Amino acid sequence: MTTQPSNTANAAPAARPPVPGAARKVAGYHAHVYFDAQTLEQARALCSEAAARFPLKMGRVHEKPVGPHPDWSCQLAFRAGLFEEIIVWLAMHRAGLVVFIHPVTGNDLIDHRDYAIWMGAVRPLDLSVLSGKDEPVSYEF
Repeated sequence: MTTQPSNTANAAPAARPPVPGAARKVAGYHAHVYFDAQTLEQARALCSEAAARFPLKMGRVHEKPVGPHPDWSCQLAFRAGLFEEIIVWLAMHRAGLVVFIHPVTGNDLIDHRDYAIWMGAVRPLDLSVLSGKDEPVSYEF
């Protein structure tokens, strides 16, 4: 039996498809804390404590669904460099609240659909309200 030497060591690597979003710049992150009437004060306290501890912007405490979010929510907006510290803190202090985190790249649809991170139960977002267009990030973190 004769075998041919393998040329795989010299072969060019197979082309890989581009990683979705690999070229996208992350301007910052949003963490949306979800709650209901029974957990309203718990969520308000969590968001207020986060705003006191970290240089982030705390949004309004919405007592109704807003945008793509199916539940009442409060947004925490922060710079990309704070991601690890804030996410670890939220994981350790959310006490059962659902937290939805996404980057801000300028494309709301991709950010909410493809780059989502959930702490707790995954909730169904209404993605139909989000534009899939690339837009400049229009605010500071």
